[in-house]
Amino acid sequence: MRIPRFVAALAAALLALPTAACTFEDTSQTMEWTKVVPAGDCHCADGSRFAFWERRADTARVVVFLNGAGVCWDATMCEFTGDRGESDFYDWSISGVEPSNREGMFDLTHDGNPFAGHSFLYVSSCTGDAHLGDRTQEYAPGLTVEHRGLTNGTAAMDYLAANYPGAEQVILIGKTAGSVAAPYYGGLIADRLPKAKVTVFGAQSGAWPGNADFSARILRDRWGVGPVPAAGVPGFWIEAGKRHPELVLSRFDFAYDPSAAVELTPWASGSLLETIDRNEAAIEAAGVTLHSYTAPGADHGLFEFEKFYEIEVNGVRFVDWLGELVTEGPPADVHCSECGP
Repeated sequence: MRIPRFVAALAAALLALPTAACTFEDTSQTMEWTKVVPAGDCHCADGSRFAFWERRADTARVVVFLNGAGVCWDATMCEFTGDRGESDFYDWSISGVEPSNREGMFDLTHDGNPFAGHSFLYVSSCTGDAHLGDRTQEYAPGLTVEHRGLTNGTAAMDYLAANYPGAEQVILIGKTAGSVAAPYYGGLIADRLPKAKVTVFGAQSGAWPGNADFSARILRDRWGVGPVPAAGVPGFWIEAGKRHPELVLSRFDFAYDPSAAVELTPWASGSLLETIDRNEAAIEAAGVTLHSYTAPGADHGLFEFEKFYEIEVNGVRFVDWLGELVTEGPPADVHCSECGP
């Protein structure tokens, strides 16, 4: 069983990186989700073709979902093992990705789903770099990894801007490693669709560290992300909020998620909950508002499960809190008082 993974992102300097050089092929099928295949420089870790999926409904309201799909940064983690492009550490191709027939947020027939009428772009990572990499990295003889998450993700944002020019509301949702990149891509959307209200919601990467060694060794040297802000991963949220103060920035975490930061043990400081709370405090101390919902326990997984509708903390249902966040205005933060572990 693959261990879920995750990571956060947006340095002002990243915005100076070149726009992805990808074109698109018509791959329409008679199905609810349509596969969109960028050409050009868009690839997965093993050099295979990258794709994302579209569900077209209300073109004024769009959800952009950045799936996590794991991360890697050494020869053991990045090896192309496992079935259907999915190793114990990350997805290195899209052969096993399928957004349809899921529960939770993807059950678009559920009467409690706040996004039932929205259009969707489902963007999964297959590069092991939290949608942020820009490097071809050789980890061992015969193991060269295309960390091209930035190129792939930017192509999806270009597609969003070209096909939904009249969008009034865009909700950028990042899951685990995808939530690392969430503030960066929220900024790209704000640049491309300046008239749209853009909400950024990142789930399950709140404990990624503001550690200089991690930023240098992994983000910069392995993945080619850079420069990374001095505050490390939490600094990506700070840079997003300062560059685009109109963004609604928000996050979700389970207080003691056993899978949320397992890769980051060498850089950990304190408990998972202490790190989550410390990172949020640092972001807000920099003058950036970060709306948050912190649930108790050692759970993992959110969007593809019935728990999306069942989680309740201090009398506030998560799905109601999220619905209010994207429609009526930011609600009060929710934080467990009895958090576990």
